[in-house]
Amino acid sequence: MRSLHVAATGMMAQQTNVEVISNNIANISTTGFKRRRAEFQDLIYQNLRRTGSQSADTGTVLPSGAQIGLGVRTAAVYRISEQGNLQQTENRFDLAIRGNGYFQIQLPSGETAYTRDGTFGLSAEGTIVTAEGFVVQPGITIPANARDVTINATGEVLAKIDGQTNPQNVGQIQLAIFANEGGLEAIGDNLFLATPASGEAQQGAPGAVGYGQTMQGFIETSNVNVVQEITALITAQRAYEMNSRVITASDEMLSTLTRLR
Repeated sequence: MRSLHVAATGMMAQQTNVEVISNNIANISTTGFKRRRAEFQDLIYQNLRRTGSQSADTGTVLPSGAQIGLGVRTAAVYRISEQGNLQQTENRFDLAIRGNGYFQIQLPSGETAYTRDGTFGLSAEGTIVTAEGFVVQPGITIPANARDVTINATGEVLAKIDGQTNPQNVGQIQLAIFANEGGLEAIGDNLFLATPASGEAQQGAPGAVGYGQTMQGFIETSNVNVVQEITALITAQRAYEMNSRVITASDEMLSTLTRLR
């Protein structure tokens, strides 16, 4: 009986849906997190009478035919890249991106990772690093005698040095954008890697055409909407229950057939 297998694919699809939703809710307080959405596709169809074929009796063309669907499968889990809220932190090394772009991070392996998490600080050498200690490219070092540091909207890092009237430019933060942000590979720690699907990173200064601006003393919060996620969770739960009822009904029908025999 096809309905058993069809309903089973429906239950597995909704299980995946709940897992995606639960990950969104779990990361509601994660800096720079982008919510995900599961997408599904119907499986292949079995033709009992092929659409457009000719009737064996009269030679006329069948207007619709008869196709039986074989269930559903997970097609993709998309990342929704809409801007999260900007939260003020008063930490002079925290940065948020208002608009498009990712900060570039150098991993210990030498690879370049990308992130929207601008929770930055200084290493023992005075280099701007992430919360995990990874260097924020291009590796800007703040002088030890700097009294204050300002990072403007275009990514220039200006340090006020003792004994100097004008601030000293000690570096320029660069952002990266991609043709397809959804193609980035998440590796944890709020980091992403470029893939053939995302395309190569295109670097540019904050505020340039197509690039967002940097905001000092702010971080970008998660873009998860709690009400939407709870509503989606209830919908997924009800869909799972309905598929389980189909399996129960199919089992009862098979039981009836067994007793008839």
